[in-house]
Formats: sequence, structure tokens, C-alpha cells
Amino acid sequence: MPAPSSSAEFSLKRIAVPAFGPSLLFGVGEGAILPIIPLMARDLGASVPVAALVIALIGIGSLLNNIPASVITARWGERQAIVAAGLWSAIGMALCVLTSHLGLFATGCLMVGMSQAVYNLARQSYMTEAVPFLHRARALSTLGGVMRIGMFIGPFLGAAAVHWFGLSAAFGVGIAGVLAAAAVGARLPDLELPPIAPGQPPPAAATIASTLRHHKRVFLTLGVGVLLVSAVRASRQVVIPLWADHIGLAPAVASLLYGLAGGIDMLVFYPAGKVMDHKGRQWVAVPSMLIMGLAMLLMPLTTGFTTLLLASLAIGFGNGIGSGLIMTLGADHSPRHGRAHFLGVWRLMSDIGGSCGPALLSLLAASLSLGAGIAATGLIAFAAAGALAYWIPPHRKPP
Repeated sequence: MPAPSSSAEFSLKRIAVPAFGPSLLFGVGEGAILPIIPLMARDLGASVPVAALVIALIGIGSLLNNIPASVITARWGERQAIVAAGLWSAIGMALCVLTSHLGLFATGCLMVGMSQAVYNLARQSYMTEAVPFLHRARALSTLGGVMRIGMFIGPFLGAAAVHWFGLSAAFGVGIAGVLAAAAVGARLPDLELPPIAPGQPPPAAATIASTLRHHKRVFLTLGVGVLLVSAVRASRQVVIPLWADHIGLAPAVASLLYGLAGGIDMLVFYPAGKVMDHKGRQWVAVPSMLIMGLAMLLMPLTTGFTTLLLASLAIGFGNGIGSGLIMTLGADHSPRHGRAHFLGVWRLMSDIGGSCGPALLSLLAASLSLGAGIAATGLIAFAAAGALAYWIPPHRKPP
């Protein structure tokens, strides 16, 4: 299916189910198992640090598989990559359920992370080609937002399954979710590469090396800004519960704060995408990081539920308006030929930032204080805002 020729002919509603349905279902599947993984690891004999490492294997698997995911998507196409990711994730989850060996359980978690990399890259590549530029930010913001909604719903479905059938039942919900995502993804029509202009030779086959060489300026400028954004976003998942515990709030209250911040996050993704399409990427990218940075700088000054709630809601709002931002910027700068390789490197940089952010927060909290670590994360957000303001093109035309 070629990309629509004009934005007047295009409607997000026409592709809503095949394009956004797999994201919702994949998010439900993963969200159902994430809270259960450390508990099952503990049941299999893991210590608390080892259980934390097991759940970290999902992120590690995603990070390590970004480049192979680009090769898979370039070779087999987006639709087949989405289907394969769902099947591979289901196999990994089934391994987790069927084994009583901690090493095999950890392998299953790693497989889930590997599938996440393939799925995320393939869906981004598909939407980049299928959606006209004037609708791109709305489409990718919705893609990110729908995934977050699925991740929000998943734990509730998993909790219900666990209540009635035991811990492993959450993986049944997860398997059903990712298999349903694969089934819906199989309905995606294949995309066609744009035709070569008459008289021009066909472009040379793209490789990771050629992609790095041809686009090194983007990776070393805007790519660094994206790395900083990912570091801040990943850290936000840690700072709210940690600071709530630090000031003596009960775990249930910490969960409530986190949930309310997530609720705000999910409400604003589409308006933010619309602003990016109509005004430009800077109008959302820079405020997103400034709001999160200011909230994190103020968080160490909070002393109770009300003040921490305000800071948490600000973090959720700042993160929510940035939904789809990294995907949109990657789509804007990706070449039509060799797009999968470009997005693979782009996602690798994003995942590196997502891994380094919490690690830096942990290091600063251990060596200085938790408040200092959170404040430093706020400063990183300001640095990200500066990098995005400088390197994002101010116009709305495709780069």
C-alpha cells in the first residue's frame, strides 16, 4: 500500500484498527506480566537483587536487539516483523510459565524484550511510511499513547487473573494479548517503496555502516538530545515512588501518586501531536522537558502528599505531551530507502539513554542523596530542552 498522496485523502480513522490495535494489545500483554515477573522469580528462588535483574532483562533484550530488529524489518517488511514479534513474545512468555528453572525463566524475559525491539521498530517504520507528514505527529503520538493505555490496562487484567487462577495466570493474559496483536497486525497491508525517478539509478542497499556514515550529523546532534530525553523519561518512573517512600508516605499512597501521574500522561497525547503537526515539533518538545525538569527540581522540596502530588502531576503532564516525540523526530529524519536501519540506530540511542538515566540517579543517590539525584535529573531535562530547541528544525516542512 503506497502512502496516501495527499493529507486531504487521509484519515487516521481508516487505519485505526490495523495500525493502533496491535499497540493496544501488545501493551496489554506486556503490562499484564511486568508486575508479576519479580514475584515469580522470587518463587523460583531468586534473591531480591536477582529478581530485579530478571525484570531488567526485558529492557536489556530490547536494547541489544535494536540493530538486529532493523535488519529483520528491512529484510521481511513491517507486517511480517510485527507478526513475528508477537509470536516470539508469546514463546518467551510460555517459556516463563512452563519452566521451573530460574535461568530459563530469565531467558523467557530476555525473549520478551527482544520482541519488544522488533515490534516497536516495525510499527514506527510502518506508520512513518503510511501516514502523510502533516498527520505524522498525531499518528505517532497516538501510537505511543495507545501503547501506554494498554500498559495501564494490562496490570489490572493480570491482577484479576492472578486472583482467580494464581501467579502464572498473568502470563496467560500476556500470551493472549501479544498473540492477538500478531493476529491484528497480520491484517496490515504491505507497504511499497517509493518509485525511483526516471533516469536515476537504483539506490545502493543500505547497511548499518552506511547509515551511520550518511547520518552521523543527525545522530551526534539531535540524537544526543533524544538520548537525554530518554534518560529523563526513564528516571521519572523511579523518582515518584522513591521520594514518596523517602518522606514517609505509605506504599499504597505512592502507588496512587504514580497512577494519577500516569492518568494525566494518557490524557494529553493526541492534543500534543496535533500541536506538533500544526505548529512544529519544538512547540511540544521543549515545553515537555522544561516542565519535567522544573517538577524534578522542585520535588526534593516537597514534604507531604499534596505537594508531591502537584510535582507528580506536572511530571505526568510533561511526559504525556511528549508522547510520540522521539518516534516523530526519528521519522522526520529517516530516509525512505534504508529507513529501518536508521530507526534501529535511533531506537538504540533512545534505549541507551533509558538505561543510563535510572543508573545515574542510583549512583547519585548512593554517593550524595536521593534529593540530589532527582535534582540532577531535572538539570538533565533542561539540557535536553536546550538541545531540542537548538537542533530541531523550526519549520514544519519535512527535513
